[in-house]
Amino acid sequence: MGKPDLNVIVVVLDSLRQDHVGFYRGLYGWRSVFDNVPPPDTPNLDKLASESIVFTNAYPSGLPTVPVREELLTGQFTLPYHPWSPMHPDSYTMPELLRGLGYFTGLVADTYHLFKPSMNYTKGFDTWFFIRGQEYDAYGIPPPVNRRVEDYVTKDYYSNYAGSRSYADLVAQFLANIDDWRGEEDWFAARVFKAAVNWVKNAYRKYSRFMLWVDSFDPHEPWMPPPRFDKYTDPNYKGPKLILPMGGEASKWYTSEQINYIRGLYAGEVAYVDYYFGEFYNALRDLGLLEQSIIILLADHGHPLADHGKFLKGGDRLYSELLKVPFMVRLPNGRHLVADAIIQFPDVLPTILNLLNLPETYTYPLAGRSFINVLNGSTNRHRAYAIMGYHEAADRCIRDNEWSLIYRPDGKHELYNLTKDPRERVNLAGEMPDKVNEMLSKLALWFMNRSRPIRQLQAKYELGGTGKV
Repeated sequence: MGKPDLNVIVVVLDSLRQDHVGFYRGLYGWRSVFDNVPPPDTPNLDKLASESIVFTNAYPSGLPTVPVREELLTGQFTLPYHPWSPMHPDSYTMPELLRGLGYFTGLVADTYHLFKPSMNYTKGFDTWFFIRGQEYDAYGIPPPVNRRVEDYVTKDYYSNYAGSRSYADLVAQFLANIDDWRGEEDWFAARVFKAAVNWVKNAYRKYSRFMLWVDSFDPHEPWMPPPRFDKYTDPNYKGPKLILPMGGEASKWYTSEQINYIRGLYAGEVAYVDYYFGEFYNALRDLGLLEQSIIILLADHGHPLADHGKFLKGGDRLYSELLKVPFMVRLPNGRHLVADAIIQFPDVLPTILNLLNLPETYTYPLAGRSFINVLNGSTNRHRAYAIMGYHEAADRCIRDNEWSLIYRPDGKHELYNLTKDPRERVNLAGEMPDKVNEMLSKLALWFMNRSRPIRQLQAKYELGGTGKV
């Protein structure tokens, strides 16, 4: 199916929910995701899907951002072994493996966690290009000059803390980072994909084969889509521009109108990312590289938008809005197929190596398993189930094609039938104890040996604080 001189292109879109991609909504027969909030337009992702093998059940193992990258880059599971941590010097990464085959490798990213001091996520790349300023990157000097923090927060933002800083401080940092923006070309996804196009134009002329990793932090929060994409919010809304929701129970902080406004901002962010991904994808087509490349596009995880009452990611929010991601593999022949097989992110690297028809002597011990037989259509099965969670939280999710069980350390487990109840509204754990026990039996004991939940886990990671709120 593959040959060693194929290019390898991986595109990661941070926090993109599967149900916000039009192609997937069409599969499920969903016209929209939320009442009163129109779904985003994603024509470019839909075009890629029409030319790709599209997976409906692709899952991370260890969450969130950084453990996911480690899984993708190394083919190893991070749950329960590795928390959010630097790439280990002894880890053997995708670019290092491909460099051994003569590939020229590059990383283009605005995901600032990858290039924080000591993180070592450039390991093995020949070149890397970083775009500064995303989220809480220590880049701009607060307060902003050209924007008023008060226009973007409520009074609760000043008294509610994530780590050691209030949410108002976090908003101020982001606004300071973007204080010099003047036009749409200054937005992050525009710069990331423009840089990716420039990298490809240079690399494909100079090297017989290349591997490019494009890591777009958008549509991760804060959500500030360019004006022409900010068309999914209520035009009559007069409240603050809530570009960064606070964690915890949404109804504690926001009115229903504000919740819908935040959801609309996210939809606009998705549409804008789709547009600039499209510019990159069209450039690959114009250069004739689509038929010379393996292209994998995915999200690291989704994002809770108060579907189950809470905004932001967290160890207690292991529902489809966090776990279900778009995952597409475009092969040079543009073959289209929808696959329901369960795969997990450590499976990506061995599959790439398999697609390149590596000789039998070129081996490296990987925990992931190649799903090449799913790509060639010979089977629609890969893993019997997937297990997901945060290294430092006690909750775990185990799911197969029909059932999802959320293990809770207090015994208040949640069981959902994903085929009859894809929105996970009806908890059947009390009615079906045998099914609960069946699912629990698949969980190894070492997945359940932590009993101390951590609140505001994302703040602990991103801000380096205690995570206690």
